[in-house]
Amino acid sequence: MKTYTEKAKKFYNSTKWKRTKNAYKASKFGICERCGKPNAEIVHHKEYLNDVRLDDADYTLNFQNLELLCIDCHNREHFEKYSPTVEGTKFDENGNLIATND
Repeated sequence: MKTYTEKAKKFYNSTKWKRTKNAYKASKFGICERCGKPNAEIVHHKEYLNDVRLDDADYTLNFQNLELLCIDCHNREHFEKYSPTVEGTKFDENGNLIATND
């Protein structure tokens, strides 16, 4: 039995996914759907894929479940979503929550 990683790799290398991804990017004119930056490259699944969903085209290939994101917005989605801090804050060297200057 294949692992999720093996199934995901097979899916993301499939012709069906590549065609869907390219068609979706073209339909959004390469513009990030969250921040509006041009040249967005990542077609993100709004509802994350799992073992069951990888075999269901209603999740994997459906434009309603896709979103075109730039790398910054994609990183925010996956790496800041469950972060203990909110955007504009960080922990200092003493563990105190402080505002950032960006």
